[in-house]
Amino acid sequence: MRILIKSVEIIDKRSSFHKQVKNVVIQNGKIVEIGDKNFSADKTILAEGMVLSTGWFDVGAFVGDPGLEHKEDLHSLAKAAAAGGFTEVAVLPNTSPSVQSKNEVSYIIQNNTSRLVQIHALASVTKNNKGEELTEMIDLNEAGAIGFTDGLKSIWHTDIFLKSLQYLQKFDGVLIDQPEDRHLNLFGQMHEGINSTLLGLKGMPRIAEEVAVGKNIELLSYAGGRLHVAKISTAKTVDMIRIAKKKGLYITCSVISYQPLLDDSLLHDFDTHYKVNPPLREKADQDALIRGLKDGTIDIICSGHLPQDEESKQIEFDQADFGIINFPTFASQLAQLGRFIEMEELIEKVTTNPRKLFKMAEPTIEVDAKANLTLFDPTREWVFSASENLSRSNNSPWLGKKLKGKVVATFNNSKNWIDA
Repeated sequence: MRILIKSVEIIDKRSSFHKQVKNVVIQNGKIVEIGDKNFSADKTILAEGMVLSTGWFDVGAFVGDPGLEHKEDLHSLAKAAAAGGFTEVAVLPNTSPSVQSKNEVSYIIQNNTSRLVQIHALASVTKNNKGEELTEMIDLNEAGAIGFTDGLKSIWHTDIFLKSLQYLQKFDGVLIDQPEDRHLNLFGQMHEGINSTLLGLKGMPRIAEEVAVGKNIELLSYAGGRLHVAKISTAKTVDMIRIAKKKGLYITCSVISYQPLLDDSLLHDFDTHYKVNPPLREKADQDALIRGLKDGTIDIICSGHLPQDEESKQIEFDQADFGIINFPTFASQLAQLGRFIEMEELIEKVTTNPRKLFKMAEPTIEVDAKANLTLFDPTREWVFSASENLSRSNNSPWLGKKLKGKVVATFNNSKNWIDA
């Protein structure tokens, strides 16, 4: 089938058509025409006002497969990711069992050459993600793991963290850590501040993140290697990473797309759908995250997609699990961030920079190139209804609400998803 994307703005800094409005034809998994002609096609997408970029890449979504498939399995994750704009997703190793052997890696990456959404494995740094004993990371890398992390758990053990940085240098691997001092955050429910005091909830202080980041930067300075700090949330964290980069350390970081847009006042009604880790913080932190995105301190924007079943959310606030499903709503948050940051810079943080992190080949938008593409309409208004949600879980504060900004189509591996 020949698909014509008509009058679309191309955003791809590596393309000779960057920031130009063109007609683009896709056939048999390749880009076969780019130009101003009214090319013939079997299907035409009228794309005026839309953005065509290389396929979006998510650097750390949760999938419950294997072991927790009732929350999300590989099939539902792929469907939700495609509709959310992602053609490639790196998944966290917090499964049951955790991703710590060649078999688990192989299970996750099977069929990657043929499916629309390529699912990449992030393997565990420590066995069962307990932070106590290193996995065989060289073997896991050879099996296809693209990065190493304990995922939703911080690598709390200082010696393990140091040895991981040294060990990964043998094959130039990247260590990914979600920074958190687990003792300072023990029993924490939300950001520690005025609102946590008013609500009578145990707070999660900024320092719980910042102590971990500061320690890890010192270890990186001592040991060398490559470190990615995942899902940062505080102003001081942004400043510390900015300084570390200026010193020449190989450090990158990511932020969840909703983190610069939401604050802890949203928890006044004890809505467990806003219970996340890292927690929603305050305006000063939001402003700092925006500045970090603008000046390049923050390299990557991720979805933070974390499905939870109803039994984990529809209970008392202090008993509820953390997390939001965010593949369906990521594009609307990208559109909101576009009020503060140029769209081409935002697109770079969901396409080019994630692939650089894992030293993966970057697709581009040129004639005869493989079609690995995302078509995004930043102005489309829509309602996030149950029928729009392709995840197995429903833990989203935006279900039933009107949003602005939506993905219209994704293309990869000679397959496509097009919004009907």
